[in-house]
Amino acid sequence: MKNNRIYLSPPHMGEKERKYFTDAFDSNWIAPLGPHVDGFEQEITDYIGVDHAAALTSGTAALHLALRIMGVTKGDIVLCPSLTFAASASVILYENATPVFVDVDPAYWTIDLSSLENAIKKYNPKALIAVDLYGQSCDYDAITDLCEKYNVFLIEDAAEALGAEYKNQKCGSFGQIGILSFNGNKIITTSGGGMLVSNNEDFVSKARFLATQAREPKIHYEHKELGYNYRMSNLLAAVGRGQLQSLDKFVNKRRDIYNKYYNSLSTLDGIKFMQEAEYGKSNRWLTALTVNEKVAGISRSGIINALEKENIESRPVWKPMHLQPLYKGADYVSLDGDISKNLFENGLCLPSGSSLSEADQDRIIDIILSLL
Repeated sequence: MKNNRIYLSPPHMGEKERKYFTDAFDSNWIAPLGPHVDGFEQEITDYIGVDHAAALTSGTAALHLALRIMGVTKGDIVLCPSLTFAASASVILYENATPVFVDVDPAYWTIDLSSLENAIKKYNPKALIAVDLYGQSCDYDAITDLCEKYNVFLIEDAAEALGAEYKNQKCGSFGQIGILSFNGNKIITTSGGGMLVSNNEDFVSKARFLATQAREPKIHYEHKELGYNYRMSNLLAAVGRGQLQSLDKFVNKRRDIYNKYYNSLSTLDGIKFMQEAEYGKSNRWLTALTVNEKVAGISRSGIINALEKENIESRPVWKPMHLQPLYKGADYVSLDGDISKNLFENGLCLPSGSSLSEADQDRIIDIILSLL
């Protein structure tokens, strides 16, 4: 008989979430918007340290609206790291703009600054989507300087980085607009959901307008521009409020999980962990590492298969966008070999959920050690 499934990053629910959800249910305030949406937006802004927020159906919706608000349209170029989840790039196509992908730093896995500057000079982009990968912040002092110097809009994709920091400032608070995700696998979840945050009140007001079908303030339904059904429901916001109260605890637990993996595996030949940048604090959403098969004597796929036989989920890192069939022929800027490709071919994400027990983590480590 197999052990219970160990997932990569499952939801971690408690009584606070149940309490808020029951309150929303009992009030019959089920439809989109409501007091829990208002409360969740305020609590997120207080936590991150920004002025305004709009709760939405997903992080993807937040990214899409960010490009709309920035005025990105057909013919515009938008830069994006190649090593990221598909949504970071998909939204560029939503607006018929042109994505140009940029390589990442080999130590921190976030956008490479030299490649970025080269791409900005070469392509004159309208916007940059900077991605805080696996909970690791980008170097925002340097990126902000580049964007200001060349007049490029900066959007921070902090979908994986809620609770992480850059120089003691919370991720999500950089650039003209930041976005968050509360998908089921994120560090806190609303089942599905996201948020657009900014210090610019007009940007957030525009996001709320577009997210409610761009309905004009008339007693009848009047529309002068294209809108979307992107607003978060009161029920899901209630869950998010409960989750947010445990966020710091979840961050600390995931960092402890990373440290245990690191202490147990990092001395092995051929195993190299994603580093934490000296300028920030990662939330360690997922523990990520690379496996050099020639040195380690076992492949990344070998570890994945061995764990799967024991009903344990692990995954490769994101497949870079410049290698995806959808983006065949898209321009890609890399000044130091193809780091993104190398990380994909050798990269591995281990179970990292904040509910992971020490016994289960010991079992995962023992399985890996038995292969080497």
